[in-house]
Amino acid sequence: MKKYITLFLLTAITIVQAQEKIITKNGTISFEASVPSFEEIKAKSTTASAILNTTSGEFASLVLMKSFKFKIALMEEHFNENYVESDKYPKATFKGKIQDFEYSKITTSPKSYTIKGTLEMHGKSKEITTIATIRKVNGTLEMKADFTVNTDDFNIEIPSIVSKKVSKKVNIGLEFLMK
Repeated sequence: MKKYITLFLLTAITIVQAQEKIITKNGTISFEASVPSFEEIKAKSTTASAILNTTSGEFASLVLMKSFKFKIALMEEHFNENYVESDKYPKATFKGKIQDFEYSKITTSPKSYTIKGTLEMHGKSKEITTIATIRKVNGTLEMKADFTVNTDDFNIEIPSIVSKKVSKKVNIGLEFLMK
């Protein structure tokens, strides 16, 4: 009998722990570093991973730099080889916490939450605070956020020959559907 109770308790604990975390492996992260009157500098990855602890509000995401796709292949090549040096720094990560997050209060109506955490990219870390919109959509939790980073904060050099065509301020957008 003790074996059955122990087995039941272990199973229950595993189920509860599993329910505390929701994930995605196909989140979308996009960025734009365009300057008016010049060619669009824009890319998107649809293979970003994210995990949210629904009890604590802790959140983490990861994207492989080579997963960003551009309209122009040469831009993608320059991005990976010259700017973010994807072979040397293959990923970008964010680890943080959603402030005042209560999973039980999430509804189909979007609600804004502050997220504070650390973005690590190109071997450098930067504290980030942004607002995310969170809601439930068809049994998943949808999170959307936008924020801006400066290439100087991550030691990403923009060659002087293209400095008028590429913005140092990069707008980043993310969208995750987690379950």
